[in-house]
Amino acid sequence: MKLVISLVALVVLFTSTLVSAETYAVDPVHSFVAFRIKHLNTSYTYGRFNSPEGTINYDAANPEKTTLEVTVKVANVDTNNAARDNHLKSPTFFNVKEFPTITFKSNAAQKKDDTHLEITGDLTLLGVTKSITLNVEITGTGKDMKGNPLVGFETTLAIKRSDYGMKEMLDAVGDDVSLAISIEAGKK
Repeated sequence: MKLVISLVALVVLFTSTLVSAETYAVDPVHSFVAFRIKHLNTSYTYGRFNSPEGTINYDAANPEKTTLEVTVKVANVDTNNAARDNHLKSPTFFNVKEFPTITFKSNAAQKKDDTHLEITGDLTLLGVTKSITLNVEITGTGKDMKGNPLVGFETTLAIKRSDYGMKEMLDAVGDDVSLAISIEAGKK
């Protein structure tokens, strides 16, 4: 009888561990990836990538188990200028035909405090993959208009575009790129 009770307890413990992690889909309407880069060493130009996609596995009780995968379609670049957007899609910059996506896939998360995580993962841009660490704020949890669970994350980071092979026009368009990423995701 003791063995049966122990087995049942083990199954309950194992099942509750599996159930505690929730899977969320990135909401492309309420999420964005914005960027800022210097133009002619004078002023900043801003843009964004519309409609990011991805999956987040989030466990509020064990946030270090959080995983994050986000994909941005380069064709969705938007700087409020069609000619500039087309230039950015060209082989001079993002080369959208050969490299249609930018991806981030986490491989570790560490809880910093109740609302902050440090998430390390691989950023792939122009076929070059580099490990980066994001300081992520858990901006909130809630429910959508239908009562479905939501979670929000936000981070900022800086990269050098030349580190990813984007070395054209460095004298006219800066090397340092600031990114602001805000994600709202709904439970699958």
